[in-house]
Amino acid sequence: MALFSNVSFSSPIAPIASNKASLLHNFNLVGPASLPMIPRCSIARDHRIVSTPLEHFGQRSGHPTITDEFRIEHANKLEAFKRVFREVGEDPLQALAMVDAIQRLGIDHHFQYEIDEVLQKQYMLSCTNGVHDYDLQEVSLRFRLLRQEGYFVPAGVFDRFKDREGGFRNELRRDIKGLMELYEASQLAVEGEDILDGAREFSSQALKTWQSRELDQFSGRVIKTTLDQPYHKRLSRFTARNLLTNYQGTNGWINVLQELAKMDFNIVQSLHQTEAIRISNWWKGLGLTKELELARDQPLKWYIWSMASLTDPSLSEQRIDLTKPISLIYIIDDIFDIYGTLDELTLFTQAVDRWDYAATDRLPDYMKICFKALDDITDEISHKVYKKHGWNPVNSLRKAWATLCRAFLVEARWFASGKLPKAKEYLENGITSSGVHIILVHSFFLLGQGLNNKNVELIDNNPSMISSTATILRLWDDLGSAKDEKQDGNDGSYVECYMEEHQGVEYESARKHVTNMISNAWKRLNHECLSENPFSLPFARASLNIARMVPLMYSYDENQCLPSLEEYMKSLLYESVPMKNTSA
Repeated sequence: MALFSNVSFSSPIAPIASNKASLLHNFNLVGPASLPMIPRCSIARDHRIVSTPLEHFGQRSGHPTITDEFRIEHANKLEAFKRVFREVGEDPLQALAMVDAIQRLGIDHHFQYEIDEVLQKQYMLSCTNGVHDYDLQEVSLRFRLLRQEGYFVPAGVFDRFKDREGGFRNELRRDIKGLMELYEASQLAVEGEDILDGAREFSSQALKTWQSRELDQFSGRVIKTTLDQPYHKRLSRFTARNLLTNYQGTNGWINVLQELAKMDFNIVQSLHQTEAIRISNWWKGLGLTKELELARDQPLKWYIWSMASLTDPSLSEQRIDLTKPISLIYIIDDIFDIYGTLDELTLFTQAVDRWDYAATDRLPDYMKICFKALDDITDEISHKVYKKHGWNPVNSLRKAWATLCRAFLVEARWFASGKLPKAKEYLENGITSSGVHIILVHSFFLLGQGLNNKNVELIDNNPSMISSTATILRLWDDLGSAKDEKQDGNDGSYVECYMEEHQGVEYESARKHVTNMISNAWKRLNHECLSENPFSLPFARASLNIARMVPLMYSYDENQCLPSLEEYMKSLLYESVPMKNTSA
């Protein structure tokens, strides 16, 4: 993890350092035995999430008014920093530091052209041995930045840091900054890259050793954040909020960039607040909560999925549209978990499969209302996509919903039978019932890039980029931390199925097995983002962001609440970043 340049580490052994290495740090950011089927999620009525006073957005003390003058000042600062980027960025190492800083502050959407230009040069230099490749920090940072943008840099660049026995050289343990960057780089491993597995193990052990020493509080926190929240597996905008308020750079261009990022954060926050209010009003108007009193009523929580996955501020309408099918994933899940009898659920699934409203005649009113909402939202989104991009996705969207309902029905039948499926069978179905395919299929069409018969056929059939993301969500959910506040419904757990199938396996061993499966799913997702595929970079980022969002959505505390999610929502929607020297 990169940190602000005023970070210093003291030790009895001087760390490895060089002039080139210091340039990179002008910007440094920093169970039980087998049981019956257990609840996976519950009716969530956490009022800290649901009852947030959306109408009071913008009335908080210290929140800047986003005036035309504010936007003009922001635009001027943006152009000024682009000039700085072009000048200072002529130095390859400074350019790497700038790219890292811009991405960590969550404003890379303003600099995509400049970032592409820098990384293309870096990639060409790395291919022709035109870079300094003996500094661990520099090599690791370049490797990570290039892989993050889809450049396949071979993991063999780290061979030069190994000893004759094949392990990483012992003296590297003294280079804390290099170790942090090595750990960050190892998160972009794909299957079969043993050297990156070794790099992760080596760097994590060495950093934990440093943690055990009497470092200053800030340095210890930096290392802990790197280990717990590596950049590749977290949401940059969430961490950017912390970086803007808790760290201060010493380099001139960093201070300029920070002030620009603060203004940008507040502008984007204002946009997100407007979107959240629109979603809240839409949800109230839909009226489903009147018919489904026990169902989840969390429009703001559902919107967070869209806000996290489609981060570009220009995708405002897409975020609003995407939240609508996300809300129905939760509602239909509640219908299968809480409300419907098995016969009713079978009829409902058949109606969705045939997409025939007349087939709902024998169903309860709440199911009829739900199906109508599903039909209306699907038609609305299909019309928008066709009008904007010239492709009607209605058949793909209907197919995706039918597939989801069939997966929910399979789980309902498992529970009704009282028998656990095999772990593999459970996971295969659970990947579909996670709802990730619904989110990403809608994202694909709303983004509108690469719409052709070949790509649509691929997206219809749950490609690896989607299934890998879904695997991460399902297994995270099933680790047992996802006990949604007041669950009365019925679902299963991969851990439970695995322990039933492997008698005698301890609960913690089963959890470790699942953790390894999540790690492998991340490697497959990394591979999809690095290999040639027909999907656009915004779609790949949406897939990654869904995976990054999972720990926030499924890390329940002992009170069965979501403190990390609450902090995320509070920091991004309710707390502005203090400004200085602006006209606002």
